[in-house]
Amino acid sequence: MSTLMLAAELTKRPVVTLGGEAVAQVKDTVFDAAGGRITGFTLAGRGLLSGPLKQSLPWSGVHALGPDTVMIPSIEVLQARDAVVDRGEADTGQVRGARVLSDAGLELGTVLDAVVEGGTSGRVVGFEITTTEAMGRHERRAFLPAHGQLAMTGDTLVIPAELAGQAVDDLDALAAARERTRTAGETGFRKGDGR
Repeated sequence: MSTLMLAAELTKRPVVTLGGEAVAQVKDTVFDAAGGRITGFTLAGRGLLSGPLKQSLPWSGVHALGPDTVMIPSIEVLQARDAVVDRGEADTGQVRGARVLSDAGLELGTVLDAVVEGGTSGRVVGFEITTTEAMGRHERRAFLPAHGQLAMTGDTLVIPAELAGQAVDDLDALAAARERTRTAGETGFRKGDGR
């Protein structure tokens, strides 16, 4: 079973080569909302007074996303910052704060963070949200799985109504639910048309 983590937890995570050299730390996660994946990371230097780097890390250069570090084969995988940022549809900062609506028209809550799968996939597998009364848990934190057809348009995430009934209270329960639904297919995102 893969480790699940919140995208916000990746900030300041060290980026380390397979040779053991710490080369940077994660500044922001670049997220492709239409594809439901991480496309890369913007980077900062290591240390308290270090600022943003001009280089970034494309997801193709990630060897593994672990619970403590982002592993890369070597420093040669880093690219110009714009090469990674321009590839991403949106970063998790834009996903955070998005309204969550069911395809039946109910407002379910607001996205607090994206839940990503550790390892080599870069897949977004769920969302941490603060709920509305429509979910029967007003202003509580819950985790929604990200399977089925999801649409992200501007500041709104639209999910199938049945996913609201699959909300759980913590990441461990989301990981267990993910394992149960793995045979139902992988995460399916579609880009909204803005209507």
